[in-house]
Order: sequence, then structure tokens, then C-alpha cells
Amino acid sequence: MKGMDFDWKPLLLVPVLALIALPLTGSFSTWLTLTIAGLAMGMIIFIIASGLTLVFGLMDVLNFGHGVFIALGAYMATTVLGGLSDWSTADALGRNLMALAPALVIAMVAAGALGLLFERFIVRPVYGQHLKQILITMGGMIIGEELIKVIWGPAQLPLLPPTAMAGTVFWLGAAIEKYRLFAVAIGLVVFGGMAWTLSRTKVGLLIRAGVQDREMVESLGYRIRRLFIGIFVVGSALAGLGGVMWGLFQQSVVPQIGAQVNVLLFIVIIIGGLGSTGGALIGALLVGLMANYSGFLLPKLALFSNILLMVGILLWRPQGVYPVANR
Repeated sequence: MKGMDFDWKPLLLVPVLALIALPLTGSFSTWLTLTIAGLAMGMIIFIIASGLTLVFGLMDVLNFGHGVFIALGAYMATTVLGGLSDWSTADALGRNLMALAPALVIAMVAAGALGLLFERFIVRPVYGQHLKQILITMGGMIIGEELIKVIWGPAQLPLLPPTAMAGTVFWLGAAIEKYRLFAVAIGLVVFGGMAWTLSRTKVGLLIRAGVQDREMVESLGYRIRRLFIGIFVVGSALAGLGGVMWGLFQQSVVPQIGAQVNVLLFIVIIIGGLGSTGGALIGALLVGLMANYSGFLLPKLALFSNILLMVGILLWRPQGVYPVANR
């Protein structure tokens, strides 16, 4: 995060991409709709990816099983909102929030608890062994998906936003979905909370120091292992929160919902710089905008647009826009 105080160039990437797309979309209202949608998508991806990039930066763990926390969070929210359908379908914002808040909290708690078990029994035996980490965490995700099928079934389940967050609002001629504005707000809250924690608290100081030089932190007598476990649990909980947001974004959930976004997550943390929270935010916003612009302008290119984006960024900065972890 230190480089963010001086290196302003990556901050221009998001507005530059948006300005390039403006004349290509043909109308300001279409551009604004796509931009808001892209920012919302980017914020949701950031919520999921922020924990993953910290886990790699601090723990040097390549967790390809991150998707299981996303899926568990989405399914827990589906269950909770289904039980509180009277509140979630009421035409009153207060009742909608009273239904959504416990769904988000329960999803985060469940994903965090699973993350604790995942770290203890799957990740801990393969610390420092990247190839084994990839294989065993992928296996853990596959097992998790199968268990989800056992509990909730393999069929797609609806996960609709509460009534007050459904529909659209019109601004400057553009139709903007209410839920996308909510997603942007939640993403900003998460980023603000993480930025404050990392820059203003003792725990944040230890995390940043641990990312830069783990041995030095240990030599000062701090129990870095406990910090590792806490970061893994928080990262898993954020993935659960992101899973709920992504499910509401897609308006449905399937057991493979986590695996479906895994590629995007790794593109984001590679673009941002492994271990960088600020870089992950920039990477996520770029990915969200690129997906929406390319889907509108060049649908056949949309599947590869984010890979091309990543290649372009790495040609400019081979370690990502804000590299932190020297791995």
C-alpha cells in the first residue's frame, strides 16, 4: 500500500478505460448504464478477491478452493431469505434490510467457519508447497460443491434482490438497476473498512509488515501463525459476503457459482499485484468495466477481453499495478 501514496498512474486506468468507451458506445445514456453496471460488478468481485489477495500476500498460499466459500455464502443467504420471504418481498425498505442483514451475516459466519476448517485440515499441511496447494485446494472445492449438491440439490435456485432493491432508477437518461447501486455502496464500505484497518490499526501494521517481511515480524515476538489463521477466516467470510452479492447480481445460484468466478478472481489479483488491496480494487473495477463494455460492443470478444486486459497490464507492469508481495 505504500506505493499508493506516490504512484498515481494506476489510478488513471479506470477513468481512462471509461473515457475510451464513451465514444464507442454511441450514446451517453448507454455508456452510463454500462459504466454503473461495470462498477457494481467490479465492486462485488473486489469483495471476493480482497481476502484472496491478502491470503496470498501474507500466507503465500495459492487457494484455488476460494470458490467453495463463495458458494456456501450464496446458498446460506438463499435459505435465510427464503425463510424471511415475507420481509424480503415486502414493499418497505426497512423490512427488506431486516431480511437481508441476517442473510449477509449468516453467510459470512458460515463461510468464515468453513475457512477455519479449510485452513486447518487442507491448507496447513501444504504450506510452502505451491503445486500441492493448487491440487489440494481444487480438490477441496470440488468436495465442497458436491456437499452443497447433497444439501441443496444440483438444480439452479432463484436468489432475487429484496423488493426495494429491484427495478431501476433513471438518471441522466440512463436506466440504472437499484441493486447495482447497493452493490457499489457495499463495496465502498468494505474497501473503506479494509483500508482503515490496514493503515490505522496495530493489526493492519502487522499484516502489512508480514506481507513485506514475515521473518522480521516473527523475530519481534509476534505470533504470525494466529494472524495467518485470522486473515484466512476473514478472507473466507468476505468471500461468503461476495457470494451473496454475486448471487443477487445473477439472481440465481448453482453449486458451481464459486468456480465460475475463480478465473476472474485470479485475473484481478494478478492485475492488482499479489498482496495489494488497493491494486485488487483497481483490478476488479477494470475487469467489471471491460466485461460490460466488451459484452456490448464485441460480444464474441467478451470471453477473452479480461485476459487481454491482464496481458496488457502485465506488459506495462510485470508484477501488477501495485506489487507488494515479492514471491
